[in-house]
Amino acid sequence: MKKVLSNSVKGYTWARFRKDLLAGIIVGIIALPLGMSFAIASGVKPEYGIYSSFVAGIIVSIFGGSRFQIAGPTGAFIPVLLGIVLTYGYQDLLVAGMMAGVLLCLMGIFKLGTLIKFIPRPVTIGFTAGIAVTIFMGQVGNFLGLTGMEKHESFIANMKEIWLHLDSWNFYSVLISCICMFVLFVFPKILPRIPAPLIGLVITTGIAMLFFKDALPTIGSAYGEIPSTFPPFQFPDMTFANMSKLIGPAFVIAMLGGIESLLSAVVADGMTNTKHNSNRELIGQGIANIVTPMFGGIPATGAIARTATNINNGATSRVSGVIHGIFVLLTLLVLAPVAINIPIAAMAPILMLVAWNMSERKTFQHIIKLKSGDTLVLVITFLLTVFASLTVAVEVGLLLAVVLFAKQMGSSMQIEEIEPEGAEIAPHLHDKISIFTIRGPLFFGAAQIFQQNIIKAIHVKPEFLILRMGKVPIIDATAEGYFHQIEKEFSKQGGQILITGLTDKAKESLKGSGLYDRIGEEHFFLHTEDAVHYAENALSELSRQLLSVET
Repeated sequence: MKKVLSNSVKGYTWARFRKDLLAGIIVGIIALPLGMSFAIASGVKPEYGIYSSFVAGIIVSIFGGSRFQIAGPTGAFIPVLLGIVLTYGYQDLLVAGMMAGVLLCLMGIFKLGTLIKFIPRPVTIGFTAGIAVTIFMGQVGNFLGLTGMEKHESFIANMKEIWLHLDSWNFYSVLISCICMFVLFVFPKILPRIPAPLIGLVITTGIAMLFFKDALPTIGSAYGEIPSTFPPFQFPDMTFANMSKLIGPAFVIAMLGGIESLLSAVVADGMTNTKHNSNRELIGQGIANIVTPMFGGIPATGAIARTATNINNGATSRVSGVIHGIFVLLTLLVLAPVAINIPIAAMAPILMLVAWNMSERKTFQHIIKLKSGDTLVLVITFLLTVFASLTVAVEVGLLLAVVLFAKQMGSSMQIEEIEPEGAEIAPHLHDKISIFTIRGPLFFGAAQIFQQNIIKAIHVKPEFLILRMGKVPIIDATAEGYFHQIEKEFSKQGGQILITGLTDKAKESLKGSGLYDRIGEEHFFLHTEDAVHYAENALSELSRQLLSVET
C-alpha cells in the first residue's frame, strides 16, 4: 500500500491533477446513467448500480493493476446477474458477488492472471456477441413501453413475452426512446466532449415532465425513490448452505469479471503505451467485489468504454478513477430526487447502443468468413450463450477449442522414415537398422499416430531403431505412455532404441517418467551419425561373437 501511494504521489503536479479532475468528472457523468441502466437491466433497483460505480470505482483505482482502469457495473454482467436475481434473489446476488471477489483475489495471489489471456479469441468473441444480443433484445420491451411482461432467464421465454404483449405498446415510450436514440447518434458529432447518454436522459426527462407527465413508466413509478444518502453497511448472509448453492454463479462472475477487467487493462496499455500488472488487477477487482456487496452494490469489473474515455480526456494517474467514484457519490447525494423522473424508455436506447458497441461484429464476421475450426467454436459459443447460458457456452466453447487445437497439432506432427542409403549405412546392415525423423510435439493428440508408425517398423524386426527427435519440443504423459509400450515391445524381440538430438525439455520429461533410464543413457546421442556408428559397431561386434562361437 505504501508503495502504491508513494508511486502515485511522486512527481504528481497541479497540472496533472487538473487533467485527472476533468477526466474523472467526465467519466463520472457517463457512469451515472450506465450504472442505473445496468442495474435495472439486471433486475435490481437503479441505486444499486450507482453504489457499485463509486465503491468499486474507487477501490479498483487504488488497488488495481492498471492506473487508468475505470471499474463499475458492465453490460457483460447483465444476463448473468439477471439469471441470479431471478433464481436466487437480490440478497443472494450480494453473496455470489462477494464470493466472486474472493475467487478473483485467489486467482491473483496464485498468479493466474496470465492464464486468462490463453482463452481462445473465438470463445470470448462468441460469448461477448451472445451477451450483446441478449442485452439488445432484452430492451425491446422497455423501448416499446410494453406492460405486464415477466422477466425470464431463458432468451426464448423473454422473446415470447414480447410477442404476447406487443399490443400493450405505449406511444409515448416509443417517442421518448426514438428521441434518446437520435441524441445518442447525433450529439457526439455536435458536442463530442459532453457524454451523449447524459444529454439523452436530460432531454427526454425534460420532454416527458413538460408534455406528458405520468403517461409512461419512470424510475420512480417502477422502483420508488432513490435514497439520497450514503448506502448503509450490510454484511451478506454468508452461511455455508448459502455459499454452497452459489459457488457456480460466483465462479461465472469471477471468470467473466477477470476476463473483462484484463481485456480493459490491455486496451488501456495500447492507448497509453504502458503495461499493467495482470495479477494485481485481479486482486484489485477481487477486493472491490468483496467490499461492494457490503454497501448493496452489484458485481463490478473493468469497463472498457469508460476506461477509454478516461484516457481520451487526459487522465494521467489513478487519481482520475478515484475522482470519478467521488463524483458519482456526490451526485447521488444531491440529485437522487431528480433521477426518479427519468423515463424507463430513455434507458433502453442507451443499453441497446452499449450492446451494439460490445458486439464485436467486425471480428465476428471475419471469423465466420474463415470457415475453419475457429468458426465452429465461435458459432457454438454464441448460440449457447443466447439460448442456454454463459456457463454452458464457455465450458463447451473451451472444450471444443481444445479438441480442435489438439487435432490440428496432432495432424502437424510428421514421422518420416529415412531410406538406409540416405543414412550411409553399410549395405549389409540395411535391414537391421531403421531410422525415423519425428517433427512436432508428442502429446495426447499425436501419441497414437506416433505409436502406430513406429510399431510398423518394429514388426519388420530391425535390431536397432534410431529416432531423430531434434524437432520434438515437448513430450507429455500420454505420449510417454505410448513410448513405454514401444520400448517394451521392441525390447522383447531383442532390439534397442537409439535417440538423437533430444531437446533438454523433452529429455526432462523422459527422465521424470523413468523412460530415460530404461532406454539407457548410453543410447542417447547428439547426432544421428553417432547413433548409426554405435549401431554398426554393435552389430559388427555381435557378428564377430557369433562367428567365433561357430568356429
